Amino acid sequence: MATAKVLAGARVVLPTGTVTDGRVIVDGRTIVGSAPADAEAVDLSGHWVVPGFVDMHNHGGGGASFTSGTVEEILKGVHTHRLHGTTTVVTSFVTGESDFLVQRAGLLSELAEQGEIAGIHFEGPFISPCRKGAHDETLLRDPDPAEVRKLIDAARGKAKMVTLATELPGGLDSVRLLAEQGVIAAIGHTDATYEQTVEAIDAGATVATHLFNAMPALGHRAPGPIAALLEDERITVELIDDGTHLHPAALELAFHHKGGERVAFITDAMDAAGFGDGRYMLGPMEVEVKDSVARLVEGGSIAGSTLTLDRAFKRAVTIDRLAVEDVVRAISANPARLLGVDDKVGSLEPGKDADLVVLDAEFDLKGVMRKGEWIVEPQLG
Repeated sequence: MATAKVLAGARVVLPTGTVTDGRVIVDGRTIVGSAPADAEAVDLSGHWVVPGFVDMHNHGGGGASFTSGTVEEILKGVHTHRLHGTTTVVTSFVTGESDFLVQRAGLLSELAEQGEIAGIHFEGPFISPCRKGAHDETLLRDPDPAEVRKLIDAARGKAKMVTLATELPGGLDSVRLLAEQGVIAAIGHTDATYEQTVEAIDAGATVATHLFNAMPALGHRAPGPIAALLEDERITVELIDDGTHLHPAALELAFHHKGGERVAFITDAMDAAGFGDGRYMLGPMEVEVKDSVARLVEGGSIAGSTLTLDRAFKRAVTIDRLAVEDVVRAISANPARLLGVDDKVGSLEPGKDADLVVLDAEFDLKGVMRKGEWIVEPQLG
């Protein structure tokens, strides 16, 4: 059987725009520019072909936690998200004891070296008790640059991002350290003022962790972090487009200010994504998922999401009425660029990995390919 495939007849979203009746040629694990003579033709008329999704903030799925699961469970969670189009995923930790996070970073770095995940994101413990969300307050601490360095060293070059409340003691020095080490310093779970946020951006922060969530609201006299994060072109803002975390007007406001180039759709998913309602643990915190919304049992704070990126894609196009090309940037190209993996993933171009998603005319997922292999093979009647 031919390893090469020509995916033809679909609307193909390229970095330059959408091509009607386009073609994507796959040879082995890679997208190529021309088709071998023995290539298999796959007719995708009436469908869309978009790049595989890239999720830079994800805590688990399929019943598995990336913070506490075994290797087998982590791989199950990763596979769950692949079934929903996320061909590249960064595993995110919630707040924990330092030694525990060091041990987990070592474990996850091995999976990153094997190519199963794209890296590690530390969300906490360096966050504000005032904006802790679903993090254990007893384990929070100020961002001491020495401990930040200890965590990224434990990740053996696979740390991609650290979320910090940069107004805390040691925050700005930690941002500078992360920038020097090539790790994204993300502002989040913060109680910072507008002025403190500007300082953090000037120190090297480049991402806003789930903008609007776990930070002071936008005020007309005290604009807080949101205004600073929206207005600065050095910042890319994460958004959770699940209909629970954000009002549609907030999402529209973010796109109005940042455009398609400075937004990254994330899931912030926890164990229940792709799995169902019930009781779960998010680190040491107990979570109840009801009607697909995750909240802490104690206190009721939103505790991550049960979102998958195929649902975020469909919602962004059909409900939020965003241009398909902007959604592709936010869900693939932009996070790939931030993570430094855009030489391999994030767009459909010759030489890149054959990671792609097939959607029907209603933007429902019909196929997923990762490195040239169908994870979900399109059933084309």
